[in-house]
Amino acid sequence: MYTVGDYLLDVVHALGTDKVFGVPGDYNLQFLDHITARNDMKWIGDANELNAAYLTDGYARKNGFGALVTTFGVGELSALNGLAGAMSEHVPVLEIVGSPRTNVQKDQQLVHHTFGDGDFLKFEEAHKALGFDVYHLTKDNAIDQIDAMARTLVATKKPAYVVLPLDLGDVSVNPFLKDKIADLVQPVRQDVPTSLLAEIGKYLSQATHPLVLVGHEVARFWLENEVQKLITDHDLAFVDNGLSKGTLSEDLPQFAGTYNGELSPDTTKKVVDQADLVLLLGAKITDSVSGSFTQSFTDDQVIAVNANVTSVFGRKMRIDFRSLIEELAKFNFTTAARPLFKTVQPRTLPTASDRLLTQEFYDQAVEANLQPGQTLLAEQGTSYFGLTTQPLPKDAKFIGQPLSGSIGYTFPATLGSQIADPQSRNVLSIGEGSLQMTLQEFGLAFRENLHPLILLIENDGYTVERYIHGMDQSYNNVPAFDYDQVPQFFGASDDQAVVLNARTENELLTTLKKAQEMTDKLVLVRVHMAQKDAPEVLEKMVKM
Repeated sequence: MYTVGDYLLDVVHALGTDKVFGVPGDYNLQFLDHITARNDMKWIGDANELNAAYLTDGYARKNGFGALVTTFGVGELSALNGLAGAMSEHVPVLEIVGSPRTNVQKDQQLVHHTFGDGDFLKFEEAHKALGFDVYHLTKDNAIDQIDAMARTLVATKKPAYVVLPLDLGDVSVNPFLKDKIADLVQPVRQDVPTSLLAEIGKYLSQATHPLVLVGHEVARFWLENEVQKLITDHDLAFVDNGLSKGTLSEDLPQFAGTYNGELSPDTTKKVVDQADLVLLLGAKITDSVSGSFTQSFTDDQVIAVNANVTSVFGRKMRIDFRSLIEELAKFNFTTAARPLFKTVQPRTLPTASDRLLTQEFYDQAVEANLQPGQTLLAEQGTSYFGLTTQPLPKDAKFIGQPLSGSIGYTFPATLGSQIADPQSRNVLSIGEGSLQMTLQEFGLAFRENLHPLILLIENDGYTVERYIHGMDQSYNNVPAFDYDQVPQFFGASDDQAVVLNARTENELLTTLKKAQEMTDKLVLVRVHMAQKDAPEVLEKMVKM
């Protein structure tokens, strides 16, 4: 028998995932049976729903789409912060919530995981208020709602939320519905006015110093190849920012650095400051990626192409983002010949001594040790602010969360990203305060036999918060854990994990080299630094 639950999972699979994350609960257990019965899909259970949302976010950033399942009320509320982060940073994540039976909701029975008032729509309304597309499945509308969810998710690449009552997943539907799924998940191309392409091409041709700022929406819509073609065909200088770092390979000769307003490296700032035309492609200018809004360009210099709106020097219009980027990459226009330039210095290992570690040395060493094609994740805090300033090797990716900025996000996201791409090692830099929020997922890492490299900065608390306010206040302290016990405590076998320590510059370089060679196990490096040591860019930012 082919059911609503089967159809929903066939659509989820067609959207691009064979993994489903989440936590079991009594309102979703029967639906989970549909997942575990399949031979083309794997259930990955997590320690809690918040972590599941973070994992799915990290998975979706690398895979292009991710799905998680929670139970009604308590489960979805726990996941909501992680799902909101995906909404904030435009990550295509689908949450499927198992809810009470249809008759229970209709009769307004006072059941558990509710407020005891017979209102079963509170949580849906909370998600609607946060901007989520909500799809409440019933016997009469289930197929139409699933179809609408798929079309919208493909078109927008934003998170979606589906409510599946406990009794609905096993309702029989026509198996021939499967035949239309392939067309359902195909992007719908829209015509792009030739006049708009010509206008953009004209301005790029006439500009003396045109510049492209590559944004994170380019990666969400998988348009990296098109944007790279546009840039290399016309030899356009480009920068990224903290939301989009690594979207295009930073070893391209047109790359001028990661831009962060007045906090940018001098060479990068010079390129941006001299630009007479800035083409923003899928970019958002937020405080954490613009040096607190100190970018040097203004609206009358900017053509902005975004997922929701296109703006030509302030003149706004609705044009399909994917279609416009694809057509712009193919459009024939001429630009003045420009010599290739390289404003970003080559990556080299810093000269080491037996001095105690500093944040400056650490940032340089971590980036220089990163291998081509690896993914670097930097937790919001000293890791993020220090590592975004450093160039990445060829085809390396970068994941941070500077807009949502939820501490603890990157550890589960690392695991999700590693599951999505097991051949490319993930390297995580995270502080002890952040790791303590979500470290339960070490159990998942060992169960799934994952092998990321985790660099844990131990500096006695929330250093980033100390610089913002309360340098010596007790509320910025965190408990001291014995991280040497992590593998044993979380069930690792003797050959699954190793814990290393680094206190000096020489120890760090030796440890990083050794850790990169240990590709067959999870490596946790305890990096010991002074409590008040912070990246220079962070110190400058808090004074702005």
